[in-house]
Amino acid sequence: MAGLGLLVATSAAAQELSPKQVGSVHAEAIGFAPFDAFPAGAVLAKVVGDPTRPGPYVVRVRVADGVKLLPHIHPEDRVYTVISGVFYIGFGKEFDPAKLTAYGPGSVVILPGNTPHFHWARSGEYVTQVTGTGPLGIEYVHRGDDPRVHAH
Repeated sequence: MAGLGLLVATSAAAQELSPKQVGSVHAEAIGFAPFDAFPAGAVLAKVVGDPTRPGPYVVRVRVADGVKLLPHIHPEDRVYTVISGVFYIGFGKEFDPAKLTAYGPGSVVILPGNTPHFHWARSGEYVTQVTGTGPLGIEYVHRGDDPRVHAH
């Protein structure tokens, strides 16, 4: 098998895996970091591909207990897989706890692009894995809810 390279990410600083070559990463080596479009307590890890560029990507999102991601949209179609905890998601342009549905580990949620939605870590920390085709985008329904507005 000469010439067959295997990329194994071994640290949080490791570059995300390429979707164009064989590779792997152990869960404990996936490094989470703050993401400017998320509120404090929500972090993102690049797993496969570069979500800022065109092409397939896989990211993981970890949200601490009690944190809310207020109504927002993503331009790209997404598939969410719940890795751990309970993922609460609701649909609409206003945050409404009555519209939240709980999804446990292993659950899959399909989110077509430009669908207004919101999340709440209502019963403890959760981790979701998000698959999509970049570039990844996020736009809050209400500009004042966007953490990037307050960062400057």
